[in-house]
Amino acid sequence: MTAFKARLAGGACILALAAPGLAFADAPKGDFILDMRLRAETVDQDGFGKDAQALTLRTRLGYETPAWRGFKVLVEGENVTALVDDYNSTTNGRLAYPVVSDPETTELNRAQISWKGEKAEAVVGRQRIILGNARFVGNVGFRQNEQTFDAARITARPYEGVTLAYAYVDRVHRVFGDDHPQGEWDSDSHLLQADFKTKAGQLTGYAQLLAFETAPAQSSSTWGVRFAGVRPLSSGLGVSYEAELARQTDYRNSPADFELGYAAGSLGLTSGPRWASLGFERLDGNGRRGFQTPLATLHAFQGWADVFLTTPATGVRDVNLKAGTTWKLGPAAKPVRLQAALHDFTDDDGSVRYGRELDLLAAVPLTKNLTAEAKAAVFDGARPAYPDRTKVWFTLELKY
Repeated sequence: MTAFKARLAGGACILALAAPGLAFADAPKGDFILDMRLRAETVDQDGFGKDAQALTLRTRLGYETPAWRGFKVLVEGENVTALVDDYNSTTNGRLAYPVVSDPETTELNRAQISWKGEKAEAVVGRQRIILGNARFVGNVGFRQNEQTFDAARITARPYEGVTLAYAYVDRVHRVFGDDHPQGEWDSDSHLLQADFKTKAGQLTGYAQLLAFETAPAQSSSTWGVRFAGVRPLSSGLGVSYEAELARQTDYRNSPADFELGYAAGSLGLTSGPRWASLGFERLDGNGRRGFQTPLATLHAFQGWADVFLTTPATGVRDVNLKAGTTWKLGPAAKPVRLQAALHDFTDDDGSVRYGRELDLLAAVPLTKNLTAEAKAAVFDGARPAYPDRTKVWFTLELKY
């Protein structure tokens, strides 16, 4: 019955996506969406007798209508199929293997109506929301089943260099899929953000007022400010800088009382395609709970091994050194993107060591629409609570 329902849902998505093209064959053409990603992921983690081996194919197929008086309609279906499933997807019951959070699923990924005017735009429906650098609100785009939101969002640009955004979130569709008990969160949440461009950089103020009926422990109120910029120096060099502070407290139906802080900063150098930065990030803990970011694109922060997806009760401090470049192998060759990072993890005051991590990435566009990527994360844990693990990914992604 489950397989039949999956095929039925997949067929319904395809028909829904094909309908606009059939009904309006003579109308102005919209945009068809095709996004396919084939990924092999291996996880070797202490405490498991078997390594996880996952080979998954993610396919998104969608259509966006042409604009009519500023209005557009977008519908997009998504399917994730496991070609090799020797891993714990969090829904398949294979507990002998380490976790790879890419469960098989077929679902409606986006279904939205948007409007765009001269100084404002709005989106209503199931949509992708990424605020700022996605540290607090993002789509978790690295995972095969991305995070989307049933929401109403409006963005206004009343003055040059000023952007104001507000979103009301009714439901969160998480990466674990509909079959997971925490795959969807009923929400009564408000997201606010204001961005101001200055000569020295961009100043951002934000607030996330999160209330989840099905995950009350994740309900919280977070208010913060971030500043980031790049300033040119002599001889083609530039200096980059970031600083961010936030405060998080209990909110609405949270079962606990807490007040926790967040701080992050970095200083770096840029030279053409080359860059390097020294940074830190601190999420406080009070011994019972850590500062949490439940809607974030977590994989992009605190190391790609994903050890700290949930902030420990004693908090976490990440001191990191990162560098990257793009490099052409020949005059006609596509540019290879290279990146490396070193992380040192402790509790929030630096007194207890959690471990160290090395991250490496190489990505190259094979054609205009096809990209290949190899990526690895090696975490060397310093405590039994944080076991050693090595993760390796090979990816091919096709986008139209």
